[in-house]
Amino acid sequence: MSAASRAGALSGRSLYLCTPDRPDLGPFLKACIAGGVDVVQLREKDLEARPLLERARLAREICGEAGVPFLLNDRPDLALEAEADGVHLGQDDAPPSLARRILGPDRLVGLSTHAPEELAVALDEPIDYLSAGPVVPTPTKPGRPGTGVGYVTAATSVAAEAGLACFVTGGVTPETIPELARAGARAFVVVRYLTEASDPRAAAARLAEAIAAATQGR
Repeated sequence: MSAASRAGALSGRSLYLCTPDRPDLGPFLKACIAGGVDVVQLREKDLEARPLLERARLAREICGEAGVPFLLNDRPDLALEAEADGVHLGQDDAPPSLARRILGPDRLVGLSTHAPEELAVALDEPIDYLSAGPVVPTPTKPGRPGTGVGYVTAATSVAAEAGLACFVTGGVTPETIPELARAGARAFVVVRYLTEASDPRAAAARLAEAIAAATQGR
C-alpha cells in the first residue's frame, strides 16, 4: 500500500475515539461506532503484552466488521500480531521509523505532537497522520499543559501542506468543536466525552452532528 493509499484510509474520517481497556470494551466500541466514531485507538498503559494483545484482537474484530480503522497505542509489535490497521505513537514511544519497519508499508502510523518543534520533526518521519494537542490540560495527559487553539491552526496547516491527516485532541465536546473548527480543525480525538458517557452511542452522535455542523462548507 502506498502512502497515498494509507492516507485514503483516513480521508473523510473525523471522529477518532481513544479509549483504555474496559470490561465492556466490545459493546462500548459497537455503540460508539454506531453513533459515528470512524477511527478507534486502544490506549492501555497498564496491561502486560499478552492480555493487551487479547483485547486488541477483540477491538480489531469489532472495528474490522464495521470498516473502521483500528490502531493500537505504543506497541507496533503487538499491533502487527493483532493485525491492527496501525499504531499510534507518543513522543516518548518507539520512533515512527522503527514502527514502519515492523509494520511494513500497509499499516498506518500516527504520531502525537504538542509543540511547533515537534511538528517540524514529524514531517521527516514515515507517518500517515498526526495528532495536535491537548488544546487544554486533560487528566488523560497528566502534567502536560494545554497548547491553546493557536497550535491547532499551526498543526492543521502544516499537516495539510504535507498531505497528512491531523486530529485535534484535548477537551473535545460538542460545545468546543465550533471554536476548534474555526481554528482549522476538521478531525477530532475524543476520550472522556465518550468513555464517561452513560449512553456512548448518543454521545458519539452528538459529536458527529457538531462536527458536521461546524465543518460543513469549510
